[in-house]
Amino acid sequence: MNARSVVRKRGSAPERLAGTDLLNHCNNAALRKAARRLGRLYDAALQPSGLRATQYILLAQIYDLGCPTMADLADSLIMDLSATRHSLEPLVRDRLVRLRVDEKDRRARRVTLTPAGIAKFKEAMQLWRKAQDRFERAFGSARASKLRSELSALSSEPFKEIF
Repeated sequence: MNARSVVRKRGSAPERLAGTDLLNHCNNAALRKAARRLGRLYDAALQPSGLRATQYILLAQIYDLGCPTMADLADSLIMDLSATRHSLEPLVRDRLVRLRVDEKDRRARRVTLTPAGIAKFKEAMQLWRKAQDRFERAFGSARASKLRSELSALSSEPFKEIF
């Protein structure tokens, strides 16, 4: 019997296959589950700033890159362009980020932090540092460093090519 041949009666739970615990062995599921947990913890830590963790990451990446094009920002975060645009909307609305036409390529948009965006980023950075410290105390500094290294490898182009 395989997963495709499991037949279930209407309204009943699917029959459990012997020897399977599929999601406990799925790398993707484990990473997504951990990401959701960490996202919630970082959201709670950043809540006093009014930012969600995803918004803080965008502000931090824009700050680090200077004045990236929207495409460069998306690429640096391994996001598609439409998701990046959607994620930026509340930051633009709240005047933390400004989009402007690139002077060299009028089809491209440059993303910059406004003075209010820089101030909000610096405010949130203090909360983020506290969350980082809490994470490292709970998980261990060496393990946290190793985790970041492994996750960096997973998000690299060489891994993408091998996979």
